[in-house]
Amino acid sequence: MTLPHAASPVYAAGTKLEDASAALILLHGRGATAEDILSLSAHLDYPGVAYLAPQAEGYTWYPNRFIFPVERNEPHLSAALKKIDDLVAQVEARGIPAGRVFFGGFSQGACLASEYVIRNPRPYGGLLAFSGGYIGEMGSVRGPAGDLGGMPALLGCSDTDPHIPLQRVQETTALLKAMGAHVTERIYPDMGHTINDEELELARALLEQRL
Repeated sequence: MTLPHAASPVYAAGTKLEDASAALILLHGRGATAEDILSLSAHLDYPGVAYLAPQAEGYTWYPNRFIFPVERNEPHLSAALKKIDDLVAQVEARGIPAGRVFFGGFSQGACLASEYVIRNPRPYGGLLAFSGGYIGEMGSVRGPAGDLGGMPALLGCSDTDPHIPLQRVQETTALLKAMGAHVTERIYPDMGHTINDEELELARALLEQRL
């Protein structure tokens, strides 16, 4: 049986992967496309970076809210995480080390990016999570499992986001810190479900710091 997302394409921008010295894997939100999230490359443009954006099958990485019990989002969630893992393997096979691999995403894509680095902790280049947090049922206790080795992370979200509970953003910040990440958290009053200019500037600064 073919796993969800296995046959979906990966879109690219910036430097070709075979010529790149760093990679930013960008993950789109529910109902969006890889091309949508890939447009962030225009705001985060650095020489030598390959921007890679996989497309979710059916425009969604998993079927239910990210704060539902994990099993209610399977097998799609595991398949989505494997899609990212395969992409990381392709990047590393081109000679780009984990310390120059970045993850970014918006909404469902931010949740997936956060979940990936927490489940697969290594000192990556960085995490850019716009309106998202780790995946799992609200109220469940989740402790650190691994060391992110000082990886910088940016978490930005509205305090009234209709899709992302503020509590989960704060829990994600706490968990990433407990795993050794250096986290910048920005909570914006009544911003809605979007990405603002300050977040883009902070994201640029994070990339600049590591590239």
